[in-house]
Amino acid sequence: MLHLNKDSIKNTAMWEQAGIESMKFNYDQMTAMTQANPTWVHFGAGNIFRGFIAMLQQTLLNSGKADTGIVVVETYDYEIIEKIYAPYDNLGLLAIMNTDGSLEKKIIGSISESLVGDPARKTDWQRLKTIFANPSLQLASFTITEKGYSLKNAVGDYSADVQDDMENGPENPKSVMARITSLAYTRYQNGELPIAFVSMDNCSHNGDILHSSVAAIAETWSQRGLVAKDFVQYINNPAKVSFPWSMIDKITPRPAESVKQGLNESGFASTEILCTAKNTFIAPFVNAEKSEYLVIEDKFPNGRMPLEQAGVIFTDRQTVDRVEKMKVCTCLNPLHTSLAVFGCLLGYTLIADEMKDTELKRLVEKVGYEEGMPVVVNPQIIDPKAFIKEVIEVRFPNPNIPDTPQRIATDTSQKVGIRFGETIKAYGERTDLDVKSLTYIPLVIAGWCRYLMGVDDQGKEMNLSSDPLLSTLKSHVAGIKFGDSESVQDHLKPILSNKDLFGSDLYSVGLGEKIEAYFSEMIAGAGAVRAALQKYLS
Repeated sequence: MLHLNKDSIKNTAMWEQAGIESMKFNYDQMTAMTQANPTWVHFGAGNIFRGFIAMLQQTLLNSGKADTGIVVVETYDYEIIEKIYAPYDNLGLLAIMNTDGSLEKKIIGSISESLVGDPARKTDWQRLKTIFANPSLQLASFTITEKGYSLKNAVGDYSADVQDDMENGPENPKSVMARITSLAYTRYQNGELPIAFVSMDNCSHNGDILHSSVAAIAETWSQRGLVAKDFVQYINNPAKVSFPWSMIDKITPRPAESVKQGLNESGFASTEILCTAKNTFIAPFVNAEKSEYLVIEDKFPNGRMPLEQAGVIFTDRQTVDRVEKMKVCTCLNPLHTSLAVFGCLLGYTLIADEMKDTELKRLVEKVGYEEGMPVVVNPQIIDPKAFIKEVIEVRFPNPNIPDTPQRIATDTSQKVGIRFGETIKAYGERTDLDVKSLTYIPLVIAGWCRYLMGVDDQGKEMNLSSDPLLSTLKSHVAGIKFGDSESVQDHLKPILSNKDLFGSDLYSVGLGEKIEAYFSEMIAGAGAVRAALQKYLS
């Protein structure tokens, strides 16, 4: 059996014989080169990093276009480093799940070292400071989720850790953003060295979000005399420190038992799946879909590696914005939410199974092709029609991607504005289109309101995914009775008229009453959701 460690990977013939692609570079030489002159630090050691970002640098290492790897840093769930990286010499295995059920297997070997990004871990923190003091460092990238950039809590106040950091300065920061700002200050102190801070998280204008948090902390430290006054100027000087926008797209679900079994059968033994105390599901292997997109604004003050040769698209800020709008407003995310809402109501537990459902497949085709594409933002560098075709015909139906509607339904209140509200606004702004002609987007919004009742299509109680507005939204539909269409009355008005949710009052644009009517049909009794789908999608 094959085990992941730096000695076993030297026997490339053994790995290749097992159908696992080995590395085409000298691992020991790469780690030594990176130790001396690091070029890339990545914050966020989860599956998207190993299954996508780390493999980009590996492509360059394999082709001789790069000679250094990536230093990965975890600032949230330290067990990932302690139980997945350290025991396996920072190595991993990528299992690409093809639609035909086969697995493409590759060693992940581009990660030179793994660190816990916490000043309390003195050795790791000192190593990080040494890295940030090195002129060779070109970029620090991030996949820490949108919450990782936030300085404030749910009520709009600075969190306790951030407040402490604002008062105490860069020496022993507790919050993630203060730690990043502290490391930036180390770079400033060593000659105002240039660097790109590249957020690769799936949130709009991610570079601005990161910059805003870092700049706010730097400004406060400067005002309180905790750092040099010119540090703020350094952070805000794009010729020295840049915060490019990016758009990332690749599904890397939690490690699947089916993949573990397939890897074991091929002779790979390092497959233990762990759930950490912070509820991270992780393993020495990563399972992921084959499709992947990464578009980055090309602003790198200290230069960069030629990642375009690994498939990354470098462009200007406006084009990144257009790519993101294409994906989030039309070609992927609205379709995902449509499947999530109705999948939960109809008892599905796999997105791929939903794509075998005649009505649900037709629904996403109608939402995407028929109602979304007339107002799609075309970024030119990616063809929207080809992108959405791949989503509907290849990505969503892939039975080997263990993605669930319940996961996609998480935080829907935070998503409906961009996923549906932007298309509704675009229709309202066009003289050749009538927003009142929309049928399928309103049907999905009605489905989401129906979902909020916490009752499935058979009238049985249903668990709802987490959402910051869940308690408020549930209170609005609490007076509506399953099986009694007359009970709808005005209960949906606080939801559908909420401009913060949808970007507009859906009654004022002429869709509120239509959504209410669809909703009333869906609560008529057991099977009413299915009946409504059949009625409008037959």
